[in-house]
Amino acid sequence: MQQKSALDEARAGLDVSQDELVWSTLCREAHAAVDNDKRLGRTMNSNILGHQSFSRSLAYRIAVKLANDDVDAEVLFPLTCGVFQEDPNIVSSARVDLEAIRDRDPATTDVLTPFLYFKGFLALQGHRVAHWLWSHSDVYLARHFQSRISEVLAIDIHPAARMGKGIMLDHGNGLVIGETAVVEDDVSILQDVTLGGTGKETGDRHPKIRRGALIGAGAKILGNIEVGVGAKVGAGSVVVSPVAAHTSVAGVPARLVGRPKSDLPGISMEQSITGPEYVI
Repeated sequence: MQQKSALDEARAGLDVSQDELVWSTLCREAHAAVDNDKRLGRTMNSNILGHQSFSRSLAYRIAVKLANDDVDAEVLFPLTCGVFQEDPNIVSSARVDLEAIRDRDPATTDVLTPFLYFKGFLALQGHRVAHWLWSHSDVYLARHFQSRISEVLAIDIHPAARMGKGIMLDHGNGLVIGETAVVEDDVSILQDVTLGGTGKETGDRHPKIRRGALIGAGAKILGNIEVGVGAKVGAGSVVVSPVAAHTSVAGVPARLVGRPKSDLPGISMEQSITGPEYVI
């Protein structure tokens, strides 16, 4: 039986908001990390224990990671705090993303590890700030966030792309998401995935990934097409046609190979592809 995480233990019997609960868990795990290894004191204090809330801790983490000589952390930190204050849903979405990683990644039983060290998580939170800026006509700062996320974390998400919550960008290396793409709640995307266009067309030209879909490593999904609710795209596939809900596709070009074993493979992370002609 899987050992209970600190988050599970903290949740039992406590009447606090979910964001507050994640914050108390992060602090507890940070204290435990320092108790275990004093050399981590500076990291834990500067990123977590020196802050008064989850939102400020997250804003600081984004700021120091994405700052450079052009726009330093002293600018990015209050800017990001201000965005969070204007739209608290961004912070709540970050909390749901953390829980999604903890629940789906078998190598992760805490929330401290993805918060500090998983670039897929950090890139997604930086994108949320960039998207808010883009939506409020602050396009050049939004582009700064996009550029720095790409340079530092090797993940390139256009600021206009719309991302849901409970998303796991596993590993994240080489992920590209285009301007008019939509990724709904509870989706999991592995490394080296492209949600791109098919050429020089303009307008709505990028994929729409519906709730609970799972996109395997190296998949390329191109054009204004829909990957339906609970669908699964096999690793290395090239998808240029719509994928129906609760179906599995694989290959180059991708073709129907069966149905996922769970209704929402983006949550279950069940990655095998099975069908009458295709078995892994």
